[in-house]
Amino acid sequence: MTTEQLVSEIKRKKSFLCIGLDVDLTKIPQHLLSEEDPIFAFNKAIIDATHHLCVAYKPNTAFYEAYGLKGWKALEKTIRYLNEKHPEIFTIADAKRGDIGNTSSMYAKAFFDDLSFDSVTVAPYMGKDSVEPFLAFENKHTILLALTSNQGAFDFQTKKLDISKEIYKEVLKTSTSWQNSHNLMYVVGATKAEYLADIRNIVPDSFLLVPGVGAQGGSLEEVCKYGLNDQIGLLINSSRGIIYAGNGKDFANEAAIKAIALQKEMETFIK
Repeated sequence: MTTEQLVSEIKRKKSFLCIGLDVDLTKIPQHLLSEEDPIFAFNKAIIDATHHLCVAYKPNTAFYEAYGLKGWKALEKTIRYLNEKHPEIFTIADAKRGDIGNTSSMYAKAFFDDLSFDSVTVAPYMGKDSVEPFLAFENKHTILLALTSNQGAFDFQTKKLDISKEIYKEVLKTSTSWQNSHNLMYVVGATKAEYLADIRNIVPDSFLLVPGVGAQGGSLEEVCKYGLNDQIGLLINSSRGIIYAGNGKDFANEAAIKAIALQKEMETFIK
């Protein structure tokens, strides 16, 4: 999916919502555990109930890898279902990969070619030769960890290299010089909304994937205040707040109710 197609879909749906498919078998409704593939059954129900309200889905691969081959098969079935039934949806493999040379090329092949995701999250710590193999894929997007929502972000990301420049700003600025950097997006946590003005000064036109709205306490209003650009430029992710809204047989409808509330709030910012 191209950036232009993503922007078009945001305007059509009046939404820039991304739903995180982080499936924990201890949290899904008990009746699904009798299904042949409980993870896929859960994902399919969530997708069927919410696809018209969001523009992206983001499976965190750790929640699938934790269940071994069965989990990986469930991830494969989920992305195939999305690509076949809802090709207009932007898909994000939240894998946080990052290694050099051929290793990155193989990671990129796994998610872009074999699983056909539109994008993948990548850690920038090892520099451009760990990221450029992902950027080499045409019309695929690499979402770089820039300023994350967790408390540990302050351990390194906001430390200053000199009196005026934090590490995350250097990551942002340096990444714009990498080959095919137009395919870059960035992760910026909603709990760091006050940093968004500075981030927009460095990457004014890039899409930002923003986790942390909802369960982690981030404010959609604050994120939009500092992060919106003329093409919206934001994907706001909510995972637990939507997918675990209910735990009965009507869990998918409960998830849709939560998604509708966010979509309606987003619509006001789009207008």
